[in-house]
Amino acid sequence: MAGNSERKGAIRKSKKGPSVGSGGQRRKQLKGRGPTPKASERDKHPAARKARAAAKRDEKGGKRPASGRGRSAKGGPEYVVGRNSVVDSLTAQIPATALYVAERIDTDERVKHAVDLANEQALPVLEAPRIELDRLADGLTHQGLILQVPPYEYAHADDLVARAVDANETPLIVALDHVTDPRNLGAVVRSAAAFGAHGVLVPDRRAASMTASAWKTASGAAARVPVAQCTNLARALAAYRKAGLFVIGLAADAEMTIDQVDASLPLVLVIGAEGAGLSRLVREGCDVVAGIPISGGTESLNASVAAGIGLYALAQHRS
Repeated sequence: MAGNSERKGAIRKSKKGPSVGSGGQRRKQLKGRGPTPKASERDKHPAARKARAAAKRDEKGGKRPASGRGRSAKGGPEYVVGRNSVVDSLTAQIPATALYVAERIDTDERVKHAVDLANEQALPVLEAPRIELDRLADGLTHQGLILQVPPYEYAHADDLVARAVDANETPLIVALDHVTDPRNLGAVVRSAAAFGAHGVLVPDRRAASMTASAWKTASGAAARVPVAQCTNLARALAAYRKAGLFVIGLAADAEMTIDQVDASLPLVLVIGAEGAGLSRLVREGCDVVAGIPISGGTESLNASVAAGIGLYALAQHRS
């Protein structure tokens, strides 16, 4: 009978005396392990390994790109993947170091055009197994074509002023306050080249960098206008002011317009991100804040559009 103390083995002898069973013995009572942990919380479960890998990717710079670009370790090469993206990049003559073509690829006009462009630009055309292209593409659909692009060599913030001095010109520099779209960066570089700016300054974190997408948007201007990186934009602007440059921030709520600024001065034109605008510290570090007159129904301009209009207005007054 259950719980019968006369049953053999039911009584356990110890120095503290006999005890019957263990179910209601306070410190000796049976305790459950609690609710079953989630799969992502079990060390050896595949879901946990995926969660740890995702966390590492976020620490290294965010989520995996959706298309067009492969992985790029910090300071390492970038990979443009997919037939259309590769052809577009080669047509724009972005600097590249090699074209990877899959073994036994089903060729079409884009593959032939990519190989022809690579040969015209004296790029090595390397045939590789698909497993190697899969590794370089890091999960993106490469369609048998991958273009390797070397890391961009950024200038120093001081180099932009030195470039103007060497040319015996009044410095004009564009600074971007955490503009995150590389296509906007490329368009700003293109406008900077069109209106005589001596360079573009960007923060090295939480901001767009000179990727293949930025190179394509710049349409060759990136080879003529240097892009510099700085650790802290507010401090870099303070150093420019100390060196004698006049810092202008563009903002929609400014009390003066960009055409009221004395364009004959050595200038730094600061553009904020669309929507967020200038950050507080950067705005406080500007000598003046100017605006671009727009209709009341428009809240703000795209960062690259604002940069183009601002540079045009300054160039008109300088000429």
